[in-house]
Amino acid sequence: MSTSQQPDPQDRPARLTVGVVGAGRVGPTLAASLQLAGHRPVAVSGVSDASRRRAAELLPDVPLVPPAEVLQRADLVLLTVPDDALPGLVEGLADTGAVRPGQLLVHTSGRYGVRVLDPALRAGALPLALHPAMTFTGTPVDVQRLAGCSFGVTAPDELRLAAEALVIEMGGEPEWIAEPMRPLYHAALALGANHLVTLVAQSMELLRAAGVEAPDRMLGPLLGAALDNALRSGDAALTGPVARGDAGTVAAHVAELRTHAPQTVAGYLAMARATADRALAHGLLKPELAEDLLGVLADGAGGTGGTGGTGGAEGDVR
Repeated sequence: MSTSQQPDPQDRPARLTVGVVGAGRVGPTLAASLQLAGHRPVAVSGVSDASRRRAAELLPDVPLVPPAEVLQRADLVLLTVPDDALPGLVEGLADTGAVRPGQLLVHTSGRYGVRVLDPALRAGALPLALHPAMTFTGTPVDVQRLAGCSFGVTAPDELRLAAEALVIEMGGEPEWIAEPMRPLYHAALALGANHLVTLVAQSMELLRAAGVEAPDRMLGPLLGAALDNALRSGDAALTGPVARGDAGTVAAHVAELRTHAPQTVAGYLAMARATADRALAHGLLKPELAEDLLGVLADGAGGTGGTGGTGGAEGDVR
């Protein structure tokens, strides 16, 4: 991180007492990171045994207390609960008088901006939305992963510098997201990260079914290269039978999946159609080959995909 990204010292938040409401995978990690920056975690709330174990591992000696007591003890409160639970939690805390004027109230939901914190704002809280664009394990390794992690930041203009400073103190990179764009921003991340896990897990299952003993070892270099190429080149990195227009190979894929893993057919067809559309739009898929390919995908969706030929270069995973 370059020094040009560091906030001016006068914009840095003072050393704060930190509380966490919702000891899932995210909250204790962010509190531990803030502790490394000089802030002081003072209270955590968690209900399940797993959340209590995470809190004990990442924030040892920090007491577990009810949510209202977390707000009583902390200057900065991290609300790290599931998206659907966040509006009710904020309303409940505000209605019971737990929110204190001047208290920094930070949620980590990607979906919401700061408007979800309006009940707390009316009670005098200072609202911030700081969403780490990272997947979490709930273990200490997550603190290290925050280094260089982008955060989707939404805050009132007067709190923007403070919000960005907190992110930088956690080792992250602030990325400003306008309030109306939060759902689109979050959808983009879910499409890329959450669905990637599903695709990789399905790919490993299919490789095991094909007799591969170490599918993770086989996929690691391939997927790493594909991700790097995609980040560098976007659609220009598209390869494989769909981008080449190898309709016979795609038909063979659909037939094999329908036989050995029918639960994967719908996802394969949906991704193949999306890939074909993008390959056509960027001139990678020749229009004269697209008709047969799209026909195979339509037939596959109807459950009539044949075995077809192998097409293209057999075994070519590009």
